[in-house]
Amino acid sequence: MRRAIIRRVELAEAILGLLFVAAVLWDVFQTVVVPRPSPGRFRIARNLGRAAWRFARGVALRQADPRRREGILGVFAPALVVLLLIVWVVVLLVGFGLLFLVLRDQIQPAPASLGEAIYVAGTALFTIGFGDYVPTGPGARVIALIAAGTGLGIVALVITYLFSLYTAFQRREVLVVTLDSRAGAPPSGVALLETYARLDLVRELPALFASWEVWAAEVLDSHVAYPILGYFRSSHDNESWVGSVGAVLDAATLVATTVEGVPRGHAGLMAAMAEHLVEDVGNAFGFRSEPGAGIARAEFDEARGRLAAAGYALTDADRAWRDFSARRSHYAAQLNLLAELWVSPPSQWIGDRAPVGHHVDEVALPAIANSLAAPVAGEPATEAPGPSPAGGEGDASP
Repeated sequence: MRRAIIRRVELAEAILGLLFVAAVLWDVFQTVVVPRPSPGRFRIARNLGRAAWRFARGVALRQADPRRREGILGVFAPALVVLLLIVWVVVLLVGFGLLFLVLRDQIQPAPASLGEAIYVAGTALFTIGFGDYVPTGPGARVIALIAAGTGLGIVALVITYLFSLYTAFQRREVLVVTLDSRAGAPPSGVALLETYARLDLVRELPALFASWEVWAAEVLDSHVAYPILGYFRSSHDNESWVGSVGAVLDAATLVATTVEGVPRGHAGLMAAMAEHLVEDVGNAFGFRSEPGAGIARAEFDEARGRLAAAGYALTDADRAWRDFSARRSHYAAQLNLLAELWVSPPSQWIGDRAPVGHHVDEVALPAIANSLAAPVAGEPATEAPGPSPAGGEGDASP
């Protein structure tokens, strides 16, 4: 009877150890190797990342000092990569430790507890080879070889993962940084068009939109494949890729609907690709939003006034408003949700108002809806001033 109970316990330990090891290997494969969105609700990386972000975001939003807030948010993504590696290694140690505990009769000397078995797993996983525990049976030797190969493979894959992340991050930030001199910081679509008119570069707008079309395609590919990239913040104040793409989208939409005399082809192509980017990244985080332009008619009319003063020829106001609001409704709500999620620096027309039709998938992002809807105690109403598209001062804290 006692032997039967021991066998059942050993069987349970073996199954649990195999599940731990398999869960980590599957998660590493889906997170690092597969270059596309990976399904599954019980992924270690996905659940750990979103739980850690809810905590870090809540702590950051309670900081009265914006610099301290940005400091917390800025270190989150690199810290998450390190934390993920630690969690993977710990789960592997426990999993292989359970397997070595079941096979303790094939190890000399036999580990007397789970702690000693985890130590044996550690010497195998990190290929230390002290020799104080030696696998003597075929099963223990096979597990030791698998553990050693897994340890080396995890380290190699994580190094590759880091190179991929930082390469994609740097490529993303190039155009974001160069937008400063063109659209201000935080960026504004109206300011972008004003700058090009003032510098007599209106003829260069199609080339600008073409470069941002390529940028949107690259960011779409990288940020859907590796969602953690969305948490990497720009190293420059008042900049974010969400606000930048929003500003260029607004400029392209204005060119396509309101401004006359400027070629509209590249503006339309860029807007289509950027809308695709915003939609797919939002869907990856479980956002569901209803269409809405996100701005009032008065703001649009004052923006038209600024463009007219800059020297642009404009279409009929009523028709332009109908076309602009219809086109902007394709991306405004999702873009505002992303700005709220990542606490992006305030941008003009982006993130400076409550999201439209805010609905968050409770399975994908539990508790984020409450954190976005409820004001944080002690949170200042404004952070960084900047010119609004209506010509006044506008700033908004997510």
